[in-house]
Formats: sequence, structure tokens, C-alpha cells
Amino acid sequence: MNAKHALLVMAAAAFVASPASAQETIKIGASLPLTGNFSVPGSKHKEGYELCVDLINKSGGPLGRKLELIVSDNRSDTETAINQTERLINVDKVDVIFGTFSSKLTFPTSSVIEKYGMVNPVPAGGALRIWTRGLKHAFYFQQNAAEYLGSSLQGVINDLVSADDKPKSAALVHADDFFANAIAAGFLGQEVKSPGGGVVANLAPGYLKGAGIDVVFSETWPEEGFSDWLNLANSIKRSGAEMAIGLTASPEEAVQLTRALQTVKAPIKLLYLSQGTQAEYLEGTGKAADGVMMLTSWHEAAPFEGSLAGKPFSNADFLKAYEAKYGHGADEDSAIPFAVCQGIEQAILGAGTTDNAKLSEWLHARTKADPVRTVLGPFSWDERGLPEDRPFLIAQWQSGELKFIYPTDEFPGVSKILHPKPTW
Repeated sequence: MNAKHALLVMAAAAFVASPASAQETIKIGASLPLTGNFSVPGSKHKEGYELCVDLINKSGGPLGRKLELIVSDNRSDTETAINQTERLINVDKVDVIFGTFSSKLTFPTSSVIEKYGMVNPVPAGGALRIWTRGLKHAFYFQQNAAEYLGSSLQGVINDLVSADDKPKSAALVHADDFFANAIAAGFLGQEVKSPGGGVVANLAPGYLKGAGIDVVFSETWPEEGFSDWLNLANSIKRSGAEMAIGLTASPEEAVQLTRALQTVKAPIKLLYLSQGTQAEYLEGTGKAADGVMMLTSWHEAAPFEGSLAGKPFSNADFLKAYEAKYGHGADEDSAIPFAVCQGIEQAILGAGTTDNAKLSEWLHARTKADPVRTVLGPFSWDERGLPEDRPFLIAQWQSGELKFIYPTDEFPGVSKILHPKPTW
């Protein structure tokens, strides 16, 4: 054997022995906030993605190819998230992307993903400004844009609360955060403007006015570093508001606001938060959580029937698998990313490829009669990428358990509302 032939044999052997992941696996990239302000939900998003990938791989993987999940920590920072998304696409050469957490991070990264013509399944990024920029390949895996979340609380007040107990006044406080600002716009009836100028939506008169409630106090706190919770709670108390709405950027802020309201003994009939479904919220507030309401995209009692690895996979199956892997119960911050993974796997199987143009086409072709089926329920999307006909869910802490209370006709197992909330 001459030297040239020997080199060719060695090169061939090296090729055969080298990892085949680039050829045989389907690479999935995700830039998530594992540290920083969004670390609690970000870490749970990672768990949801990992569980779904593990279960799919145990069944052999879509198209006979195993999934390889590449997760990087963007530290809850927009510039880092942008750079990591670019790296996942251009350096790691991922086949598909899983979305990040928060509107703050989704807004810039969605532009990057769109630029490369890749599908962007969004687990958390509901601000309407994201969905009015003409994105062609983004799909939201929650109920609807954040500006419309107030519709469910308005429904709770109008449908479940008697005229005698109905709050007549409200204090609305929120973080100067992309998502929280969006929800506040809907409650207050503000205009939503695009970054380049122009009105995206006029939300007048607002969901509070639509429920016959006067806003007697409103305040915004800084996105990061805020600690003056007692003064904020005292301002709410002094306003005489019968209802308080707290739109927070993180579960920890929800804990701090609730504790402060408890400390000053604010005499409110109803407390509604944009976050608080997490076990960490209950641990941080204890009995103060009793009667607190919050929006949610998922509940463990929901009898949703999804699909995974080409087979039926229900919400109950998800709960069992999650408990087995992590040793504790799931919440919406792990269920939402699991649904994202379900949806993308169904797209790969349905399109028969990982080609993103074909995946996008397949997802756009879903209808209410033929949707993507997940642990969050069925999904089909409008031309903006927002789900069609998906009602927002309202949950409430009652004696240490998170109960689903609204809408009352979405599925069985709805609990009776606890109102007025117990005094502090």
C-alpha cells in the first residue's frame, strides 16, 4: 500500500467512525433565559423542550432521525439572545428553532429567524407589536395577543360575580416590560403603535371600562431593579380601589407585589396577576395566594388530547412523564414549550422533511378541523401567526390548589370562583 492509498484509507475510516449527528440527527436550537430576570420560566422552558425531545427519541425520532437539542443561556438579555440565535443558525447549522421566553426577547429574535426563512414556533411572546410586522414563518403557541388578555377577566367579572360584589374601581400597576405594557394597553383602552410609527390597534374603551370599572390609580415600575413594593402597595391601598391588577415581568415580581399588599392589608375584593401559576409563587406567598386570580394558557385538569411520535399523547400523559423525569409537578411554563415541540414534530412528520419552507407551509395549512394537537389544545393560525378561536383561561389559587375557573364551558372540571378574595 503506497502512502497516498494509505491516507485515503485512513480518511475513509475516519469518515465512517466520525459522529453521524450532522447527517442523521435533526438539530434543534433554542436560546433561553436560564439566568437573569426570566430564569424561572426560562429554566422550565428548557425542561419542557428536553422532556419532549427525550420522549420522541425513545420512539426512534421523526423520519427515523433522532433529535439533538442545543440550548444556550441568553441571560435574559436581548443582545445576547440575538447573537445566540445568529450562531445557532449560522454556526451550529440547526435544522429548526424552538422559540425563547418573553416578548422582550421574542421581538428581536423573531426578526433574525424570519430573515433566514426559518419557522419560529413562539412559546412566549404575545405582544401585538410582534405579530403586526408581516412575519411569514412565526406561529404563536398560546391563546392570543397580550392586548386581548383582559377579555377573560372582563368575562369573569360580568359572568361570575354578582352585581352586589362586583368591584367598581381598580388600581392597575405594571412593569415597564414588553408583555406587561401590552396587557395594560388592553385593560386601559390605549392605542398600540408599531415601532416604525402608525397605530396597530385602538383598544378603546378598554376592558376595565367595558366591565363598568373606573381606574382610580395606575403606575408603572422600572423593568429591572425595582424594590419599592411597600410604597406601591400603600398607594394602591390609599386609592380605595376595590380591585388590583398587577402585570409583572417575572414570577418573583408577582410574589413581591402580593406580599406587599398583604403587609399593608390592602382591602381589595379581587387581585388579578399576569403571572402566578407557578409553584414558586405559592411557596413565596403562602396563604396570601388564596383567592388570587391569574391568566394561564394551561391547566393540569384540561382534558386536551395531543399527539407525540405519531401516537396519541394527552395532557395526563404529559403530567405523568414530567413527574417521572423531574420529580415534581408541571406548570404552564413547562407545558407551553412541550406543546411547541409537539407542534414542530407534527410539522416534520406532516411535511416529510425538515425544510423550513415546507414546514411553514404545512403549519399555515392547519385548520380548526385539522389542527396541530398539543397538551395546550388544538392550534391553527391566522395570517399573522396568531391562534384562531382560542379562549384565554383564568385560574385561581384556592386553599393551596390552583383551580381553573373560566371560561366555564371550555371543558369539564371547572371550579367555582372564590369571590371576594379572603381578607389578608
